Amino acid sequence: MTAQSTEVPPKAVLTDFGGVLTTDIFASFRAFSERVTGDRLAVERLLREDETVSRALVAHERGALPQAGFESALADALRSCGADVPAEGLLAGLSAGIRPDAAMVAAVGRLHAAGVPVALVSNALGDDLYRDVDLPSLCDVAVISSEVGERKPGRRIYAIACERLGVAPEDCLMIDDLEQNLNGAARLGIRGLHHVESASTIHSLELLFPQAFG
Repeated sequence: MTAQSTEVPPKAVLTDFGGVLTTDIFASFRAFSERVTGDRLAVERLLREDETVSRALVAHERGALPQAGFESALADALRSCGADVPAEGLLAGLSAGIRPDAAMVAAVGRLHAAGVPVALVSNALGDDLYRDVDLPSLCDVAVISSEVGERKPGRRIYAIACERLGVAPEDCLMIDDLEQNLNGAARLGIRGLHHVESASTIHSLELLFPQAFG
């Protein structure tokens, strides 16, 4: 479902962080991966396909494994690919190319300022992912996977966001760059807006929430 096809406009917005309010996180991962392994997709394959790394990522996102534990698991896997990188600081290296997306930050800030209920719904990655963004100026609540023990695309993290906003799931719109996360939200009746690039996402928001962009 696209935002444009919705007949009744949503009342509230749930938004992802990395890849929506920031530049493409995978572009940063690929630049790091190419630099240390010569293969720009090596890190992504490890995150998806290496059982130890995948388990560590899930545990880290749920708050059950500290950053250092995840970095250690990923560093061990990278060594098996011929990249001898230290575990300490590995996430900082992976994330070095991630920057706030000024246009999207401004658009979500306008929604929030106009009184549209906004929740950040984000899978945590490291201790410093949100360091460059003033979250209180963007959202009413921030639902971070490591803080609530739930992660996208599981239903519970979206339910928590809706409960904290006091808005029914069917009245919410979820913005995310990953379709599996939108599919997870859809299981609760939350409508989805797939973020590919800022201009089209902002245009959709302008149509749905004219009171914030007039």
